[in-house]
Amino acid sequence: MSKIIHISDFSAPELDVYARLTEAQLMNRFDPKNAMFIAESPKVIMRALDAGYEPVSLLVEETRMVGESLEVIERCPDIPVYTAQMDVLTQLTGYRLTRGLLCAMRRKVLPSVAEVLDGTRRVAILEEVMNPTNIGAIFRSAAALGMDAVLLTPGCSDPLYRRSARVSMGTVFQVPWTFLTDNWLEVLKDQGYKTAAMALSDNSISIDDPILRTVDKLAVVLGTEGDGLAECTVTSCDYTVKIPMYHDVDSLNVAAASAVAFWQLRAK
Repeated sequence: MSKIIHISDFSAPELDVYARLTEAQLMNRFDPKNAMFIAESPKVIMRALDAGYEPVSLLVEETRMVGESLEVIERCPDIPVYTAQMDVLTQLTGYRLTRGLLCAMRRKVLPSVAEVLDGTRRVAILEEVMNPTNIGAIFRSAAALGMDAVLLTPGCSDPLYRRSARVSMGTVFQVPWTFLTDNWLEVLKDQGYKTAAMALSDNSISIDDPILRTVDKLAVVLGTEGDGLAECTVTSCDYTVKIPMYHDVDSLNVAAASAVAFWQLRAK
């Protein structure tokens, strides 16, 4: 049975992971074996546990130690469970907990790009997407709408950031993903992929162009908020694809565009 510990000392070092370490410090690039992340809400934590992530400790509001939260606690025997009233936890973490439950978990070693691409037919490529909310929303759409994997350039926000994982509803633990290397377009071509850059351009084809349905292995490439894809990326892709717009709307948010693209370009 987990050890229930009522929080009485905010300065306890065991609480640093929740109260004083930044996302970058949790990632711990200099010591990957001890890198961690924070999962928030019972559903997200459950999906992380299902995916084999190791829990380190739990932080839970006293009144939430029932229902789904209790199920999480029961799945995590022999780890400390820190508990307090909601106002105390909000003061400790600096934000109000969603569903009153956090879990510190150890990161896994990321797979290689080749490992992620193995057996796939549709993948999403994210170039410099920096907003954690957008990352989470894109992962949720990828899981729901037929993408086999997500690959991210190094400038993207980390999918395991607390907000990203929460917005994704835990799908960051279900959809295979990893970060790309500099020569990612060549890697995709070597794996037999055609690339479709999502960009508004005079040379674009419509997202419903029949030619896109003939492609066996397709990578849907989405760019950063505001500026979109780099011009060199667009020119290097096999297709430039646009979502037709109406009522003088010039573009969609990258997360919204991803949902349209994933559904339309999914494998049949």
